Amino acid sequence: MSDGRPRRGPMTRIGDLIPDAAARLGLADELRRARAVAAFDRIVAERAPAAHGACRALRVDGDTLVVEADAPIVAQELRLHARQLAEAFRAAPAGGPVSEIRVTVRARGSSSER
Repeated sequence: MSDGRPRRGPMTRIGDLIPDAAARLGLADELRRARAVAAFDRIVAERAPAAHGACRALRVDGDTLVVEADAPIVAQELRLHARQLAEAFRAAPAGGPVSEIRVTVRARGSSSER
């Protein structure tokens, strides 16, 4: 018996629709970058919590993940954990095939490259 409403297909998760929509809009690379940055942030929170919130992934240059730290002490913490951070980033679904992490310290008064 029909109640007059149109029949709906199976539900689709919004997260499953985003990659196709981003590709159609020409934003696939930006979406991939945003997911990689978010993955790095989660990895830092888990593996180098003292640096969490004071650093950010900027880009991937070949097989190198370039990270910016807000202070030299944060950069040192990241360098101390660089191997473990790179391994975790490689293994993360949104991560990438990096073999090293290069850490730079943000110059005072400059805005970060995003």
